[in-house]
Amino acid sequence: MKRTLKLIALVCMIIMAIFGAGTAYTSAQSSDGQITIVFTHDIHDHLLPFSLEKNGVIKEYGGLARIQTAINMEREKDPDLLLVDAGDFSMGTLFQTIFAEAAPGLSLLGQMNYDAVTLGNHEFDYRPEGLADSLNAARENNPRLPELLTGNIVFPVDKEGQLSASLTKLQKAMEDYPAREYIVLERNNIRIGIFALMGKEAASNAPMAEVEFTDPIKAAQRITNELQEQEKVDLILCLSHSGTSDDKKSSEDEILASQVPAIDVIISGHSHTRLNEPIIINDSIICSTGEYGENLGLLKIKNDSSGKWLLSDYRLLPVDESLMADPAITARLNEFRQRIETDYLAEMGMSFDQVLAHSPFSFLPAAEIGEKHAEEPLANLISDAYIYAVKIAEGSNYEPLAAAVVPSGTIRGSLLQGDITVADVYAISSLGIGPDKKSGYPLISVYLTGKELKTACEVDASVAPLMKPAQLYIAGMTYSFNPHRMIFNKVTSAALLKHDGSREEIDDNRLYRVAAGLYSAQMLSVVGEKSFGLLSIVPKDKQGRPIENFEEHIIKDLTGGTDREIKEWAAIAAYLGSFSAEEDVPQIPLYYSKTQGRKMVIDDNSFSAVYSQPNHIAITIYIVVAILVILMIYLVLTIIKKRRGKGRVEYEGKTDYEG
Repeated sequence: MKRTLKLIALVCMIIMAIFGAGTAYTSAQSSDGQITIVFTHDIHDHLLPFSLEKNGVIKEYGGLARIQTAINMEREKDPDLLLVDAGDFSMGTLFQTIFAEAAPGLSLLGQMNYDAVTLGNHEFDYRPEGLADSLNAARENNPRLPELLTGNIVFPVDKEGQLSASLTKLQKAMEDYPAREYIVLERNNIRIGIFALMGKEAASNAPMAEVEFTDPIKAAQRITNELQEQEKVDLILCLSHSGTSDDKKSSEDEILASQVPAIDVIISGHSHTRLNEPIIINDSIICSTGEYGENLGLLKIKNDSSGKWLLSDYRLLPVDESLMADPAITARLNEFRQRIETDYLAEMGMSFDQVLAHSPFSFLPAAEIGEKHAEEPLANLISDAYIYAVKIAEGSNYEPLAAAVVPSGTIRGSLLQGDITVADVYAISSLGIGPDKKSGYPLISVYLTGKELKTACEVDASVAPLMKPAQLYIAGMTYSFNPHRMIFNKVTSAALLKHDGSREEIDDNRLYRVAAGLYSAQMLSVVGEKSFGLLSIVPKDKQGRPIENFEEHIIKDLTGGTDREIKEWAAIAAYLGSFSAEEDVPQIPLYYSKTQGRKMVIDDNSFSAVYSQPNHIAITIYIVVAILVILMIYLVLTIIKKRRGKGRVEYEGKTDYEG
């Protein structure tokens, strides 16, 4: 009996050894030469779940606590996966209000064990000092942080070879962090080189950065050469804050892949693109997962016998209500929320989830605003809010505003049907910082001539089709344009629009007071450059003198002696509170559920509609074209005449025999 039991035990051990060895061998084989990359980009401080309306149903998506759960599920399958972010992890919600003091986004990415991240253009929104403070806060208050990659950032010096004080502070903060040009990690016996880039278009959207960004293609070529020749890496991964586009000529990451073939994988941020299938150029794989953490990107690649990296699996994992929130990340988020309330909102008498109003309808999603060249109800509400807030802030000293301007590029969030909270309203106009070092661009007051008001309408009509973020929405005006007309001559009518709906003709020579956000007003002054000098808008003070320092014209709250900047988002919050209430909750009027004839598109391609009433620009263009046509006709006739003359001479010179 004992002998039989021993024999059975021996057989079991052999079977277990065989199957165990077989399982281990299969597992080793399945991971041999394979790398899993999990990635995010363009989170924009959407650290908490947010609501989206899809097919008429409102559901929650995103949130770092749910993303952590999704990451944990993938780590169970592959403990050696790479976890990276391609920039713009901050700026977009109330969490950015403590960016400089607490670095919530970067801190949480560290807690979530991200391997590497890079900076997007919005990480520079608070200027070099703000980014420096944020990096220092992250380093001082977190036991672990992701590697920070800054591939093509350089620090310019003045004529004496010195850095400015602000750049000196940022450079030291990056050195202390420390930020690196690239890193080399080893996973599954594979050496992986990771570097980062800021694209040209993204760099142009960081006007306050003060740092400079070298040519991304040249930087990538230099760094990949070093990774290959000196570091002897097997795989090169680029975190590119450049983006892709339907227009292949401006699709920076596709250009990058074609010109720097040494890059194996590009995680493409900035353009908020959602690629359900990766773009493969030559052997480079370009991946994008959308925006705000709505999805988590997953890429698996495998090295074949020739050394090429081949796509094994690519998925966008939905981050939705089906995922449980990770408790550790939730606890940290609650700490940051409390700090936002005490450090930022308390001064304004608000709280994070405070209900400001109720909307009986949903507005267009922020991602779709500006896609159609037309009037937009949410933009009407925002621009009306500017006028209301200035009137309340200035009280008896209020000087009437003729107009308020909102570009589509500054509208970062929207409002859904239901209760509207402080956090919801902040997300609409979350960009920037004021001289008070507090989050949010302030409103400023400028003066434009009547002619310049009309020019602003022409900027919208002619420039917006070329630059979607430049589409303008203007309270206090009504105008029409025909998209079929000559560029810079598309506007067919423009007038002031009174509160009672009546029109008032614009006096070209009169100065009119206009409200806009600080960033938007500054951008008005570069209209001449963007229109090749054909259009001109010069913001002025009350005396008609060109403004040199826009910060001197910030609108302050003059009531109660606070002298507080009027932030764009706070203006919207104040306006919502002015609406008629039901059960003590203000209700957004149905007036804002539809357009109001402020911007009218005349879709008429008839000859008279296209060519009638040309302005001086169109007349000049027509004259130039006419002259060119006349010259071409003259040249053609001259050539024909010469050829005929030459033929006649040759004929007359022939002998009778030759004839």
